[in-house]
Amino acid sequence: MAKIAVDTGERKLYYSIKEVAAMFDVRESLLRYWEKEFPQLHPKTVGNNVRQYTDKDIEQIRLIYNLVKTRGFKIASARKMLSENRKGADNHARIIDSLITVRDELMALKSQIDNL
Repeated sequence: MAKIAVDTGERKLYYSIKEVAAMFDVRESLLRYWEKEFPQLHPKTVGNNVRQYTDKDIEQIRLIYNLVKTRGFKIASARKMLSENRKGADNHARIIDSLITVRDELMALKSQIDNL
């Protein structure tokens, strides 16, 4: 499972599609596909269709990623979940992210103990 490195500590007004794809360890083409499938996701486009993602867009992607990649929802089911139960999907995504962080910290501690 890919670790989602969304909180970089450094806040920007806009992120490029390349930066966002790296945050979620996905291809840029997947992000463009999700834009077509999820009406909630609509980054600003400038010039030659250059996408500029805001923190709000990244939050949408985090939810979509959680539903589709982590929980295994089909696109139609994820779209329905986001439109009908946004708050529940958001809470579940936060819980999953917290559990992944705790798991990673426990694994690091185990590794340190094993090296003693």
